[in-house]
Amino acid sequence: MNPADARLLKDGDLETRKENLRLLLARAAEGDASAKEVLRALVRDYRDYHLALYSLALNRAEVFGDNSLKAPLLESLADTRYNCQAWAAMGCAALGFHDAVPGLVAMLDHPQEIAREQAVIALGTLGDESVVPALIPGLRDSIAGMRERTAESLGMIGGEAALAALWDEFDNRRYYRIGYISSALATFTPAVIPRLCQAAAGDDPDQRYWAAVALGSTGDDRAVPTLERLMAHDRGSTVFDGMVSVAAKKGLRTLRRIQAAIAARAAS
Repeated sequence: MNPADARLLKDGDLETRKENLRLLLARAAEGDASAKEVLRALVRDYRDYHLALYSLALNRAEVFGDNSLKAPLLESLADTRYNCQAWAAMGCAALGFHDAVPGLVAMLDHPQEIAREQAVIALGTLGDESVVPALIPGLRDSIAGMRERTAESLGMIGGEAALAALWDEFDNRRYYRIGYISSALATFTPAVIPRLCQAAAGDDPDQRYWAAVALGSTGDDRAVPTLERLMAHDRGSTVFDGMVSVAAKKGLRTLRRIQAAIAARAAS
């Protein structure tokens, strides 16, 4: 590690050190070994640096991180004094440290929203079906962002327990607007499509509305007949004045955009 590089994050005022950090990250992204080592030292010896530098660095952990950071990140994941747990969770997720899962589950009760949110996101990346019961209460969180992150993570983890939890929220809505539940359910394609089509034929216009949103997000042609039927014939409206037919029309557009994006990737 170049001594001059090492001083960049310790000399000068905070704004100067932040700018030096950005330059080091840029160099690390280009493969500069000295810059990477300086950034790894920041994570290893995190208490010697300003928290702002630590958090900014871990936003880009994939640029410089390696397996040598596992132990310090696991340590900082449990450090309640330095106020670093949210960014430690971010780093563990970016670097694929599955040993962090127990610490992340413990963070789901953290008093800080940002720490809870990053724990949920990291569990979606690193967790398996065993963490689903710990995540489920997040679907009922009073903070919309927490509900959304939880649904996304359950969709990423997959499995019967995650699907059951998401379907329960779809079937027994605690909140009026559950687009995040529809998006998460769409990740269970194709198995979930018949179930969504059945919901789209039910008596509840709110459920038909969100079924249309979910079906559009599947990007699957098997959803098209149901969406076309809803668009042409369903005049139901939701408790928030949303029209089922409009949701179906938007769902069809979404479905076609997804298909076009997939085709473009396949052709490139």
